[in-house]
Amino acid sequence: QVQVVESGGGLVQPGGSLRLSCAASGRLFGLYGMGWYRQVPGKQRELVAKITTDGGTNYADSVKGRFTISRDNVKNMVELQMKSLKPEDTAVYYCNVVIFPTGSFWGTGTQVTVSS
Repeated sequence: QVQVVESGGGLVQPGGSLRLSCAASGRLFGLYGMGWYRQVPGKQRELVAKITTDGGTNYADSVKGRFTISRDNVKNMVELQMKSLKPEDTAVYYCNVVIFPTGSFWGTGTQVTVSS
């Protein structure tokens, strides 16, 4: 099976920075996409950023210029560097990995709270 584990969430003041990390392990043959999504209560989970094996990236408009996604294909890890954080970035952040043709796998999430 596939295990996805996030780390790095926490409480930060507006304007501050956080780095989220995600490690995937298990049956990873065919690993293609890795990314971050977030969800607040009462709303659908939304894409924050994702990155493919060859480094192609996609960001939500709301985080462009503030967040940077990076990936280590050897360690099967993906990181999200978040800067200039805003209260509206507060959410549970989930790591997602896509394995072709097996499917999509999720971590359990890590809470990010931006508040003074």
